[in-house]
Amino acid sequence: MAITVNIVEDHPLMQKGMEMTLKAETGIEVTGMASTAEEAIDLVEKTRPDVAIVDISLPGMSGLELIKVLRAKRDDLKVLVVSRHDEELFAERAVRAGAQGYIMKIHAGEQIAEAVRKIAAGGVYLSEQVSNKLLMNLTGGSNTGEKSPYELLSDRELDVFRMIGKGRPTKEIAQRMHISSKTVDTYKSRIREKLNFADGSQLLRMAMQWVREKEL
Repeated sequence: MAITVNIVEDHPLMQKGMEMTLKAETGIEVTGMASTAEEAIDLVEKTRPDVAIVDISLPGMSGLELIKVLRAKRDDLKVLVVSRHDEELFAERAVRAGAQGYIMKIHAGEQIAEAVRKIAAGGVYLSEQVSNKLLMNLTGGSNTGEKSPYELLSDRELDVFRMIGKGRPTKEIAQRMHISSKTVDTYKSRIREKLNFADGSQLLRMAMQWVREKEL
């Protein structure tokens, strides 16, 4: 029986590329595609796939929040994250949210089919570096690598930080995250406090620098 897959990706070319790659594989069937988290929730309920491939950056609800919702609705669903985001910062968050695998978009063409098969069979697909980091955390060991200060941020705070770096105004961030502008301001205050930023100008400057380094 074929492994059924839903693809959740808002970039049309990337979405089509993953679809073509998987359709060329024997034993894997793409049963639907969505561009937003909201579409994905309905799609998964209708098609009941074995695996959902999810991007972190989605309009509206983020991929991390989507994973939590999907896994709450179907604890047997396997989730593979395919993202451009920094693996060191986001892979562990994705696993905590309920994902079984994480690959970078630049490696998707060569790794996606293998990753789908492995997590569909009950395995985990992560880089050796991320696997070692998670193992150290689970066993209470110390990670010899220097931690990024951005690991202090919650998933929602990191979403806000990323959108600030993309130049999104408060009102747009609120609309995309389905929260109030006041709540966005609260997140901004928490981010400044956690990262020891002096003011909103430094927050904007550092967020833009982070986006340039991590996403471009």
